[in-house]
Amino acid sequence: MVGKRLFSWMIVTLQTVLGSYGQSPQPTDTVWRSEQLQEVSISSKVGRVKTKGLGNTDFISSSELLRAACCNLGESFTTNPSVDVNYADAATGAQQIKLLGLSGTYVQMLTENIPNYRGVAAPYSLGYIPGPWMQSIQVSKGASSVKHGYESITGQINVEFKKPQATPFADANLYYNTKGKLEANLGANLHLTSRWSTALLGHYEILDKVHDENDDGFADMPKVRQGSLMSRWAWVSDNYIFQAAIKGLKEHREGGQIGHHDEDCAFHDNPYLIDITNERYDAFAKNAYIFDPEHASNIALILSGSVHHQNSLYGKKQYNTDQRNGYASLLFETDFNEHHSLSTGVSLNHDKFDFDETTPGIYAQYTYKIGELFTLMGGLRWDHSNIYGGFVTPRMHLKYSPNDILTLRGSIGKGYRTNHVMAEYNYLLASGRVMLIDKDLDQEEAWNYGLSAALSIPIGERTLSLNAEYYYTTFLHQMLVDMDSNPHAVHFTNLVGDSYSHTWQVEATSELFDGFTLSATYRRTNVKSTYGGILREKPLTNKYKGLISAQYKPGLGKWQFDATLQLNGGGRMPDPYTTTDGIPSWDSRYKSFEQLNAQVTRFFRHWSIYAGGENITGRKQKNPIIAADDPWGMNFDATMVWEPVHGAIYYIGIRLNWEKI
Repeated sequence: MVGKRLFSWMIVTLQTVLGSYGQSPQPTDTVWRSEQLQEVSISSKVGRVKTKGLGNTDFISSSELLRAACCNLGESFTTNPSVDVNYADAATGAQQIKLLGLSGTYVQMLTENIPNYRGVAAPYSLGYIPGPWMQSIQVSKGASSVKHGYESITGQINVEFKKPQATPFADANLYYNTKGKLEANLGANLHLTSRWSTALLGHYEILDKVHDENDDGFADMPKVRQGSLMSRWAWVSDNYIFQAAIKGLKEHREGGQIGHHDEDCAFHDNPYLIDITNERYDAFAKNAYIFDPEHASNIALILSGSVHHQNSLYGKKQYNTDQRNGYASLLFETDFNEHHSLSTGVSLNHDKFDFDETTPGIYAQYTYKIGELFTLMGGLRWDHSNIYGGFVTPRMHLKYSPNDILTLRGSIGKGYRTNHVMAEYNYLLASGRVMLIDKDLDQEEAWNYGLSAALSIPIGERTLSLNAEYYYTTFLHQMLVDMDSNPHAVHFTNLVGDSYSHTWQVEATSELFDGFTLSATYRRTNVKSTYGGILREKPLTNKYKGLISAQYKPGLGKWQFDATLQLNGGGRMPDPYTTTDGIPSWDSRYKSFEQLNAQVTRFFRHWSIYAGGENITGRKQKNPIIAADDPWGMNFDATMVWEPVHGAIYYIGIRLNWEKI
């Protein structure tokens, strides 16, 4: 009776608040044998650890997510040295990530190993996944498994949500910061029977205060109001597992010259406004039948779909779009014996918005393993796009661990991307630049090569973990976002010439004394593309990054202190225009800058309170908006962003949690 009432209440609530339908995925560890690239073995007290599986993967656990406020997915990478997060412009609040020196468009986003947040969702997707909803994040660098498709070029980011079938829980998270942002999250699951379980996750955030610290007449960050709700279900038996979820989200952003309506404002009668509304619904269902547990033999069917509506206004420029996506995958996996295993399947992906693309595909992936000593995985898939025709995606991984101290990895693989220019780059409309889009843009095609070495060196009773890696990405076909050839235009065109990225990274982590762990990372990046026949450094890309992250959790673990210091290297700016005084509109290069984040947490039995600061050093770009005094002119540009656009932010929050023991 209780189960029926809860079911009815959840459905009515979801329909009332969000309307139609929505999405969410499922856990790899409870549905069928997890992908070897995602295999996890945690032996460190730090929340972010290297997995001991085949791929070079960072596993960000729930304990790592507690080291910062982690209001959303974008803010979850604060302590991660591999992923860079920054604002894409100074007006919309859109965040973008970079991995291996390249834009986040080359990273395949997965939610519980289902491809997600593609196309029009990409510019704001980092804010669509609330931090308290997440159970863990896996950041895989370089070539990945062919099982999940052909789109991964520099890596994959997979998010695991809290599970219905997990230990029964109820939790809440309340957050408030000095900019006036308020956020609330609620979550709970319930075991209806020994096999049926359900979970409900809710999120609401609001920022309705206007801040203009540099007094340029533009809000430093947009007003935001967002609400989302997810309902998910699970049936778990010995041989059959079913997972399903629906999710809905609605978000409104308002930026530009808002809150400046006094008589001294020259634009109070005709302000430059930015108004963006996103509405998204997702749904998925997973079925797995395990017919031979001894050999992990199973067959699985995955179905997912999403609808995304966006209405946006940038001054006088309007961009509205609707995207519909459908995805299906049928997989078969088996272990022939302890050395040989096979995964094979077929898939179908359909995108409908600015143009329709339907892509069926088939893959096979073979793994050879000799205990923990050696693993070889080779995969090959063939897909056929109704726009680009057929194409082949080969990928291979190697891992060699001669002892418990040393692990060597290597990978090579190809990836492809279809560009949806306006959907993925509409935030560039926040400028006076003309958008020039060539016809017949190529499907992007690139190779990625990676090498890494991990050392676990015993030092007394403690361990020093060292990791060194190198990745090289080279493009055969690429869409260039050219902001150099014409400072008053952005030109989307096919690459003619070379384009590549070299990334070197070294990292050291150790528990120096009881409760205190220190991690230090240095990364060097060299990214170049051919612009106008000249091979040049890619603009707005940091040359290097240094990161020091410390955690101290003394005694019984009632207190936790976290601090992260970043040093972001300088880089090249797009070529400036010359003013009437003969002065360049901006410097040709930007300098390095540092950022400090810190947080202190006090834990109690069923709740905790935390307080901290972001960008405590107060570093911010002095004039991130070019020609802010003339937003209707051709020189106006809010996209020349390389440093934080706001100063220090301080926050306080409370987490409530109950878990049945």
